[in-house]
Amino acid sequence: MRIKKGDTVKVIAGKEKGKTGKVLRFDKAKQRMLVQGVNFVKKHAKQTKQDQPGGILQKESPLAVSNIMFSCPRCNKSSKLGAKILNDGSKARICKKCQEMV
Repeated sequence: MRIKKGDTVKVIAGKEKGKTGKVLRFDKAKQRMLVQGVNFVKKHAKQTKQDQPGGILQKESPLAVSNIMFSCPRCNKSSKLGAKILNDGSKARICKKCQEMV
């Protein structure tokens, strides 16, 4: 997986299709990503402490990696990521559409 924490991604499938956000967390074992501002769920919480309120809380839920695509900051299009070996031997991620380094 070439998408990393902090990358901007676009949702390409599901009820949140078309929304964009920043990757907050990636679970490699479950192949799921937590994207900022996407896929909100409601959770019912009981008041456990005097200062902690109970009620219905709204929080983000992880999305499957197959429903997410990288959004290039340079060309503002969703595209695949590729790898390019630089002259000094290190690898760099590139956008497949505009061929710019990410």
